[in-house]
This record gives sequence, C-alpha cells and structure tokens, in this order.
Amino acid sequence: MTTTAPPKRALSTGDRVGLLIMMVAGGALMLGTVVAAVVRIADVLSSPRVEVFAEFAGTPAVAPIGVDGAGVEVALDTAVLTLTDLPVASLWAIVIQQVLMVVGVVTVVTCLLLLARNVLRDRVFSRGNTVLVNVAGFTALIGVAAYPFFGNMAANGAFAALSDRTFDNVVMTVDVGTLFAVAFVVALASTVFVVGDRLQRETEGLV
Repeated sequence: MTTTAPPKRALSTGDRVGLLIMMVAGGALMLGTVVAAVVRIADVLSSPRVEVFAEFAGTPAVAPIGVDGAGVEVALDTAVLTLTDLPVASLWAIVIQQVLMVVGVVTVVTCLLLLARNVLRDRVFSRGNTVLVNVAGFTALIGVAAYPFFGNMAANGAFAALSDRTFDNVVMTVDVGTLFAVAFVVALASTVFVVGDRLQRETEGLV
C-alpha cells in the first residue's frame, strides 16, 4: 500500500505565533490611532486653546538654561504653539491631517493583516498578496507626504495669527530623505512579491 506524506507547511509554529502577535499589535495600533485622532479633532474643535506643533528654520530663541536660570540663545527647531484664535483654515488642516492619518493607518494595517492571514494559510506569493503589498506601500508613501503637509498648513496659520503675518518661517514640508526611503522599501517589496508570484506560478506549471 502506498502512502502519501502530508504537504510540508511553509511556516513553523514559531513563525505562526509571531505573525499572530503582529496581527494583534496591528489591531491595537489601528484602535489607538482612531482614538487619538478622535480626541485630537474633538480638542481642536471644542477647546478655547489649541496647541499646534510647528517646525522652525533655525529660529533664534532664548532659553533659561544658563546659570541660575539665565537666558541663553539657542536655535529653535520645533515648538508647540498655543493659540486662542487659530484661523479656520488651520483648524480644518488639523482635522484633515487626523482623518488622513486614520485612513492611512487603517488601510496599511488592514492590508498587512490580510497578507498575514494569507501567509498563515501557506499562501505567501500570489497576485492577491502582491496587490495588498502595493496598496499598503503606496498608501504609506502618500501618508508620509500628506501628513506633514497639512501639519505645515496648520503651523503657517498659527504663525500668521501670532505675528500678524510678519514672521516668515520657511521649512521643508516633507522630509525628502524619509520619502525616498519609504519609496525604496515600497518598490523593493513590490518587486519581491511580483517576482515571487511569477516564479511560483512557473513552478506550478501555470505559465
């Protein structure tokens, strides 16, 4: 009598446990992001004092860090501005920023959760997984560019309100280095899954 050995599973038990832990962490990340965004939007729209994160282009400032608290001139890179009359455009920029963050994180994490589920079912390379990787990657890429853009819009409105448009603070809205790094990772992951899918189909005799 001939017996057929069961197919070898692609993942070990440790790999599966690790993926399950990552899936739980991803769900917690989504929930935390949504809660944080809702709290931020509620605070911006209801609080009489709004805090805005702002970046500076090496602006000189005085900090009480000298002897006995004496003022010392420093270069200001970032600060939190507190305003009671933030322009409406800046308020909406913060709201849009938070909504985009939620949409981006939920989209990326959902794609990765679906990818992890497929991997747990021993389906690593497939057209579906390639689509999931591409969607997650390009969403992350757009988020890296859009999130600081709207944050910069809010900060510019805060600067204008505080200085009556007399303070000119020019900063790079998007960190180009981070943008290129994310783009490289996205392109690399997409290429790996495209090639892996093609090789698997060729191995299975489908091409």
